[in-house]
Amino acid sequence: MTEVGGIGLTPTQAQRLRELGADSALLEQAYASATARDAAFKELEDGLVRAGRARLGELRRSRRAPAIVELEAALRAALAEAGFVQVMTPHIIAAEALDKMGVGRAHPLREQVFWLEDGTCLRPMLAPGLYVLLRKLGRMWGRPFGLFEVGTCFRRDSKGSRHLNEFTMLNLVELGLPLEARRSRLDELAALVMRAAGIPDFALVRSTSAVYGEMVDVEVGGQEVCSASFGPIPMDDAWGIVEPWVGLGFGLERLLMAREGYPNIERAGHSLTYVDGVRLNI
Repeated sequence: MTEVGGIGLTPTQAQRLRELGADSALLEQAYASATARDAAFKELEDGLVRAGRARLGELRRSRRAPAIVELEAALRAALAEAGFVQVMTPHIIAAEALDKMGVGRAHPLREQVFWLEDGTCLRPMLAPGLYVLLRKLGRMWGRPFGLFEVGTCFRRDSKGSRHLNEFTMLNLVELGLPLEARRSRLDELAALVMRAAGIPDFALVRSTSAVYGEMVDVEVGGQEVCSASFGPIPMDDAWGIVEPWVGLGFGLERLLMAREGYPNIERAGHSLTYVDGVRLNI
């Protein structure tokens, strides 16, 4: 494009290209002069704007759903085919549900919760509702059985390239497995979801949590897209769960960000700034 030299993009130019979805390597290039840099910036900007307009035009012509909606549908279909039952739990939960999850008043996550009136809040996670349904359905259903939910969660996260205040989670859990089968089943379910998401390359990395103990993270390019665990664990007693289980929690925006190579997670989420990953100030 231009001769490489020692002059980089201005902060304004870099931010503009970042918003339009430029590859990070392009933002780090240097040029022989300011004139060459400005010409290169204009060429890059024009190309990204044309690509964005083309994608929005294709979205209108095809009437297809945005990518995150299609991703959600693919995951639902794959889990239903695998025998999991989809459920829906309330967006508003009681403070006591967080206490039972080990998120007491001194827990850092407590400060990230969107509190409502009368000791209720917008759910920061799907697990409390799934715990309740596991106990209730477990009285009637044979073993093993699996549930999953896809739904919005809310946290006062410090917004950055990988965090949103409003995000979409997929949680799946299977109850009543043999103890010795938990880890292998966790690996199978992680592979099932990643295959359905269209992400063939991922890693399973051991981690730990003060709440869940031993955990497994699913990572793409070194970035976490899922945290998974298995039980029973001490916290289960508060929910009346005494059997072995495996559970995985995926962030759909993170999955889409990893698959599409988005430089920021806002492109994948609920937004008035982006539509289907395309910045609208074009």
